[in-house]
Amino acid sequence: MHVTGTHFTHFADRTEAGRRLAARLGHLTGPDTVIVALPRGGVPVAAEVAAALGAPLDICVIRKLGVPYQPELGMGAIGEGGVRVLNDEVIRFSAVTDEQLAEVERRERAELQRRARRYRGDRPPADLRGRTVVVVDDGIATGSTARAACRIVRKHGAARVVLAVPVAPADWTERLGEVADELVCVDTPSPFYAIGEFYADFSQTEDEEVLRLLAEAGGDPPAANTGVDRELLLPVAGVGLAGRLTVPAGARGVVVFAHGSGSGRHSPRNRHVAEYLNRTGLATLLFDLLTEDEEPDRRNVFDVTLLGGRLTAVARRLGAAEGGPDTVVPETRDLPLGLFGASTGAAAALHTAAEL
Repeated sequence: MHVTGTHFTHFADRTEAGRRLAARLGHLTGPDTVIVALPRGGVPVAAEVAAALGAPLDICVIRKLGVPYQPELGMGAIGEGGVRVLNDEVIRFSAVTDEQLAEVERRERAELQRRARRYRGDRPPADLRGRTVVVVDDGIATGSTARAACRIVRKHGAARVVLAVPVAPADWTERLGEVADELVCVDTPSPFYAIGEFYADFSQTEDEEVLRLLAEAGGDPPAANTGVDRELLLPVAGVGLAGRLTVPAGARGVVVFAHGSGSGRHSPRNRHVAEYLNRTGLATLLFDLLTEDEEPDRRNVFDVTLLGGRLTAVARRLGAAEGGPDTVVPETRDLPLGLFGASTGAAAALHTAAEL
């Protein structure tokens, strides 16, 4: 086992931490290397490593199996592909029965599959067989998640496992030396209380950022055969609502996005979904249901009558519903209409579906 590390300085954020970590991993550059991130915080770090090494980026979705009456105590972990890693000592000590273990695993397996679908979409997991797999997180605290991740990628066929993090406790090699062939860390400060204390910005990594980074690393192509891709300002009930209209050549229908809980047309998650729909031949309109002046008032976010009324008006302007010629967006004239609603936007979509 090979270990690297140095003296400590703070990281500005996960991106900087990833760049500094990547500088210690240059010896792993090669066609057989795969970078596997632990979502969510490990993804921005791993994205920098993958870019520096020119390696593919994937995720390792893990769910802890908690003791039924003490869920914070892990008795094992599960990963994709039916992989399961158990801590027999904890199971015996906690007197967990086979039936209890099966019930916990059933529940956590459903959540694991949900999260994997959310993050990976229709991309298959990377093939790890016979490859060098670099497991990356934003830091090590207890090491239980990292231990499970290393064992899981090993069970998926990794020939060599490297555990790489920006920061970890001084004794991390003693805790994790047996699960990886190589341990790489930028800094191992002491005393060590929490990972976040060593980052100037340790704000939560949102799902939208995870989706964006995975899409960029995967080289998702832009929408094919785009006939129209332009910004719109839609006058509705005395206000102007900004939107982005994309119409592929030969579009078969148009999907209007109704964002909820303050999300808007710039949401990486919604843009990722829209790009996928564009590639399948569907036009999309992403627009903001609220103006910038209205967004700070949270009451507007939950005013379904307001949101639904605006969504209905926009749908009519697309020419996908009844309305005069002066209300039609020419590029979508006569196209069948679909609504994509999220959060309170889903309620607005139901309102519009009923209205039309």
